[in-house]
Amino acid sequence: MTTTAVANQKGGVAKTTTVHALGVAMAEQGRKVLMVDLDPQASLTWACGIDPDALEVSIHDVLLKRAKAGDAIIALEPPEPAEGETREGTLHLLPSTIDLAGAELHLLTKTGREYVLRKSLARVVDDYDRVLIDCPPSLGILTINGLTAADAVLVPVQCESLSQRGVGQLLDTIDDVRDYTNEGLVVRGAVATLFDGRTNLARQVVAQVADDYDVPVLEPYVPKSVKVAEAPARGRSVLTHAPRSPSAAAYRELAAKLLRPARKAKR
Repeated sequence: MTTTAVANQKGGVAKTTTVHALGVAMAEQGRKVLMVDLDPQASLTWACGIDPDALEVSIHDVLLKRAKAGDAIIALEPPEPAEGETREGTLHLLPSTIDLAGAELHLLTKTGREYVLRKSLARVVDDYDRVLIDCPPSLGILTINGLTAADAVLVPVQCESLSQRGVGQLLDTIDDVRDYTNEGLVVRGAVATLFDGRTNLARQVVAQVADDYDVPVLEPYVPKSVKVAEAPARGRSVLTHAPRSPSAAAYRELAAKLLRPARKAKR
């Protein structure tokens, strides 16, 4: 599996943080990685140190067929190789702008609208070991495009609230995508974010996701940390902002696990 959509219609679950951290971690481990910002809020673009308002070409233009994906992709500064790695990874971004909100309205009038992103990425996806798609916090046409273009889905779940209540709705949407646009889509698992093992609520959220929805919660869980919150304002991921923090270590371990072949999901 090379393309993974990171999706949850609930905002504030560290979805963008997860895409950014996993992308950097995979590049550290010698992989060629493309991150796709499919959110009109352009949070991933901003977190990578790029001003969306200064962009001349973005994913908005790609989806409207005004530009090719290769014309909009930006090469980011590659991270230092992880200890023991000899390969030098690369990290690229297909950025977003607020204009993408208009593209969503435009797509609603088009035949085959669910396949636009997949077709746009077709010419570049084979250039990368992994493609990570940051879906918007909704179940609209942009998220459907992300799920249709992906081989697998990761579901970040915030462990500070009962955010798992929306997981069932997302899984229903994934089932619809399998029925109509992407039969082979696999749920790779949930990523527990903002995890505080000292609280009963955090453990309850993890247990309910696994039990109620039969979705594996990948370990390690990502611990709550102010370093994670600080990083986007500095145009960095937590792996470069606080490389020795427990959160950075968790994302590195998760990335290594995701780079290994997945067992067939139950759902």
